[in-house]
Amino acid sequence: MTQTAAAPPRRSVLWSREHRLTTIGLLLVVTLVAFENMGVATAMPTLVADLHGLALYSWPFTTFLIASVVATVLSGRMGDRRGPAPALIAGPVLFAAGLLVAGTADGMPMLLAGRALQGLGSGFLLVAVSLLIAATFTDRERPVIYAANAAAWVLPAVVGPSVAGLITVSIGWRWVFLGLIPLVAIGVALLVVVARRLPTHAPTATARRAGVIPAVVAALGVAALSWAAQHPSPAAIAYGAAGLVALAAALRKLLPTGTLTARPGLPTVIASRALLSGAYAGMEAYLPLTMSAVHGYGPAMAGLPLTITALGWSAGSALQGRFLDWSREASLRTGFALVAVSLAGFVLVSQPWFPAWLAFVICAVGGAGMGIAMPAISVLLLRYSPDGERGFNTSAMQLADWVGSALLIGLGGVLLAMVASAVHPSAAMAILGAALVLLTSLGVRLTSRWPRKV
Repeated sequence: MTQTAAAPPRRSVLWSREHRLTTIGLLLVVTLVAFENMGVATAMPTLVADLHGLALYSWPFTTFLIASVVATVLSGRMGDRRGPAPALIAGPVLFAAGLLVAGTADGMPMLLAGRALQGLGSGFLLVAVSLLIAATFTDRERPVIYAANAAAWVLPAVVGPSVAGLITVSIGWRWVFLGLIPLVAIGVALLVVVARRLPTHAPTATARRAGVIPAVVAALGVAALSWAAQHPSPAAIAYGAAGLVALAAALRKLLPTGTLTARPGLPTVIASRALLSGAYAGMEAYLPLTMSAVHGYGPAMAGLPLTITALGWSAGSALQGRFLDWSREASLRTGFALVAVSLAGFVLVSQPWFPAWLAFVICAVGGAGMGIAMPAISVLLLRYSPDGERGFNTSAMQLADWVGSALLIGLGGVLLAMVASAVHPSAAMAILGAALVLLTSLGVRLTSRWPRKV
């Protein structure tokens, strides 16, 4: 990364008169979505038992994922046609409605309906936030707001599970949902004001539009793969393969041409998101299992390295946000390299003869790599995207993230079933880790090829 000039102080970008209200509204909503994301996982065992839905334990997560995929594509279409304002308001409103439905659920069907609404709201917001940043911040300023977004996830990642657990035990799991509604209402009110200040959007007639049907097919394909990985069996192989075929067909319509071959430019940016997010999610999904089954850590300590990831991610993101003239292409390549080093450490930690404390080091390194690379991907995506296709490309980037994560987490599940077990996972984790190192090393190679002119 080449530093040519130091950025102005962060406050001058985020808290200037023209950006202050946007910053507050955006970060409030992002923080609340993050708290809900972290808290629901903690409360889920209690709430599904209370609703007599243990047999459907994974479905609240699967329903959320399916709805998010569909909403992401719809939000991209809406953004390219009408700008970020409609989805920016619809997203938090749907999310709040989902909190209300889930928090008052009297059975699993109602809970799943609430989770679907939350997924829709989250999917709309993911794209709308990116388009809002594109409309409000200049190319040079965007690394700063992306750093702030990363910081907004840190507090929920560190204290969210503990707070959700305390709420669940003391006043009941319903307040994990209901307690956020007043704060979401404040966020909506702020975003309404922000949306009204946005310039009039002029749609581009030739902009590419993603189809709703391919989005639904992609969502079902991701769900099939996730379910097959969580419930390995001969039948799971069949419907997992069917899901993979359906997903591949849908992605041809939902991703820019050249993404699967990482053509230099925008396709490389989106392919990088799939590789980077998928590889790191593959490690994060199985690191707690490795710490408990291989090294004998208790539940709380087994998950602690993931908190270190959140801190490292925030630190890396804050660092890149302080230097606005860093090459974002070089930042992305550096992030890939740091994550590759982290994953190589995961291969070692997966073995019983290696000291477990290295897990905390690799999570700090990997988190820093993600914190440097992910803002670079977002900046480059907007830089390479024509104005009228930013919604399509942003939804494609998020889809690539989800698909890469589902595939590589699924790979870990398959390896556990074939060559190891949850009780003795070392062999499977070594193979998985080696595969993830290869993928991130490929990312270093791919991100050394860029068009001559941006």
